[in-house]
Amino acid sequence: MAIQVKNWINDNRKVIAQRGMFRVIEHQKDLSVSSGSAQRAYFASEMNVKLRQVEIALDGSKTVKTQAGAMQMMVGNVEMNTGVKSAKGFFGAMVKAAVTNETAVKPEYCGNGQIILEPTYKHIILQDVAEWGNGGLVIEDGMFLASEGSVTHSVVENTQSLGTALVSGEGLYNLCFTGSGVVALESHVPFEELIEYTLENDVLKVDGNMAVCWSGSLNFSVEKATKSFIGSMASGEGLVNVYRGSGKVWVSPVAGTTDSAPKTMSSSQNSTKEASSGSLLGSLFG
Repeated sequence: MAIQVKNWINDNRKVIAQRGMFRVIEHQKDLSVSSGSAQRAYFASEMNVKLRQVEIALDGSKTVKTQAGAMQMMVGNVEMNTGVKSAKGFFGAMVKAAVTNETAVKPEYCGNGQIILEPTYKHIILQDVAEWGNGGLVIEDGMFLASEGSVTHSVVENTQSLGTALVSGEGLYNLCFTGSGVVALESHVPFEELIEYTLENDVLKVDGNMAVCWSGSLNFSVEKATKSFIGSMASGEGLVNVYRGSGKVWVSPVAGTTDSAPKTMSSSQNSTKEASSGSLLGSLFG
């Protein structure tokens, strides 16, 4: 027995990126609109505000983890489990979720077939963790969407005090990926707007949380812009995020100007797509 799929990839749904077991499918236009929302939908597509979905191919040799609630469809002989084998494991997952703004349980899928994730207006970035060195890849909270099962998830602590973290708006912990394999990340800005800095025993200071990813080999801290606290306040800069050592940093200089687009559309929203398309685009342009 086999499943035949027609019209998944067409002139309006195109593959814009592919890496490892992941493909990013982009809807060029939202065609299921009403007369009242057509104008917004048109200008949204012209300004690259488009729905994107991740397709994951399973061939029986690998597994994949996703953010909880991200799955839209499973095609073929695909099985899902929570990956939590004990109460201790569940408690550990809860602790990680509390400090990294991620879901406590990340479903793990295996088998032969396809997984289609829910559509999102965010941009999808596919990265091979091995390219970030032995320290792995550290991401800002809320960016994780999916990863190959060979990728190890851990929580890293930032070298700053609780008081500094509260003042700076940065958390004390971040999610880190190590090992080898591809991860799918959700970004408020496209890859083309990210600037990559490569440090060789050097220092990068960023005013605000514009760094979205960085090498785990770097030492991250929040410090005063000048040597004195009064001088920092007088300069108008206050605290800055500091990255020291050798590694890479991705900086989004326009991160603070991006509207918060809905992360996903649920199945119930899909059933009334005409109404939801207008409201989702309205949240972006209204």
